[in-house]
Amino acid sequence: MSLKSIAAKIFAQKIYKKTQAWANSPVETQKAVFQSLIQTAKQTQFGKDHDFDQIKSYEDFAKQVPVRDYEALKPYVDRVVKGEENILWKGKPLYFAKTSGTTSGAKYIPLTKESMPYHIEAARNAILLYIHETKNADFVKGKMIFLQGSPILEEKYGIKLGRLSGIVAHFVPKYLQKNRLPSWETNCIEDWETKVNAIVNETIDEDMSIISGIPSWVQMYFEKLQQRAGKPVGEIFKNFNLFIYGGVNYEPYRAKFENLIGRKVDSIELFPASEGFFAYQDSQKEKGMLLLLNAGIFYEFIKSEDFFTESPKRYTIGEVELGVNYVLIISTNAGLWAYNIGDTVQFTSLKPYRVIVSGRIKHYISAFGEHVIGKEVEHALQEAMIGTTIRVNEFTVAPQITPIEGLPYHEWFIEFENEPEDSIAFAEALDNAMRKQNIYYDDLIVGHVLKKLVVTKVAKNGFQDYMKSIGKLGGQNKIPRLSNDRKIVDLLEKTQDSKD
Repeated sequence: MSLKSIAAKIFAQKIYKKTQAWANSPVETQKAVFQSLIQTAKQTQFGKDHDFDQIKSYEDFAKQVPVRDYEALKPYVDRVVKGEENILWKGKPLYFAKTSGTTSGAKYIPLTKESMPYHIEAARNAILLYIHETKNADFVKGKMIFLQGSPILEEKYGIKLGRLSGIVAHFVPKYLQKNRLPSWETNCIEDWETKVNAIVNETIDEDMSIISGIPSWVQMYFEKLQQRAGKPVGEIFKNFNLFIYGGVNYEPYRAKFENLIGRKVDSIELFPASEGFFAYQDSQKEKGMLLLLNAGIFYEFIKSEDFFTESPKRYTIGEVELGVNYVLIISTNAGLWAYNIGDTVQFTSLKPYRVIVSGRIKHYISAFGEHVIGKEVEHALQEAMIGTTIRVNEFTVAPQITPIEGLPYHEWFIEFENEPEDSIAFAEALDNAMRKQNIYYDDLIVGHVLKKLVVTKVAKNGFQDYMKSIGKLGGQNKIPRLSNDRKIVDLLEKTQDSKD
């Protein structure tokens, strides 16, 4: 065993003990975070506007600070972007993470000197807890790669801005620099297809042991590697045994990945966002990701079913229940207050608090009151593929409200790697799985309000072509699993038609 591996195991033990300390005192840990946030922000413009100096309890906070999304917080953010100090948080941010907005165009999410270290520590600690549990640290000797956005940053009113993954690239610890690929020059390539080809060139002869990124884009990298070498990725990288991912559920991709790799590899799921690093998988044996309660973030939760009602109840960590779909609300040491990030979560464990990401509050289908969420369509697809040779590259689901004839239905747009031998039987299995996942959907089928779902095949690379057409190929961009209208699938179909 190398000295590096021994050192990693010792460090892993230390981090495990620290993690256990706060994880075993969740309510107290969150209370301390809350008090620190309020105390620090009292003299900010936001703190003055919301009487932070009068806040003595969480109940006071909930009364004085309404839940907001980016649009509602934008007047404050705009002032920060223009260089004003002490608006949402003390001083100025270190960076802005620039993300794609919907109604507001680009969104600028502040990153402060207090918040930035937690992004780095969380990713590191996820690997260290894996080492502690598995006792496997040999991979630290090999090369590692994170498929990410360009680290080239712009500047606005004296504050640098870029994609979160590009900002994080500036904070890679020195002890990892020698092991890290691709090169800085390759990482700076903006065009995704050109970048992936360059990454293949740089890595194909290396000893890659850790590979990280959003599954859909790592899959593209693996396919190019396999095409170039003419053999599975696991034979190219014989010591590759750990895949780290976030952004989307890995399960729909797992069968395809194992085929591309040629064997199974361990995986670690992360839950990072520009607004904060919320959770990571702390165990290979337990379901869900450990919610990071000591990372400068105070969490609130609103039941999804109540979210769009007037004055829905807000819950804190000690009040949540297993299996309930919650909208995640955060207040952070980057100056976001009672902020709705748009993600929904479900708790899989309360000792410690572990979550899965169940979807997006804006990404659902409820054209007929069914309120189908991302987790349900992903689980239904997994179930329908069990015992088959079917492999799926990508998919999305949309309602067809006004069919030319017959009842409306849910339409599944699926890009297959291995197609079903019997398309009708597969669609039937998928529909049955969906009916088990969502009782309201089942009621609509039974009541002849909807007919059974329809599967529409998407041509090879169809989703990549779609993402390229909207300027979102690669990086941290991902396909929504479902939507309540047909904007995505209409453009998807147009993209395919233009290639025919």
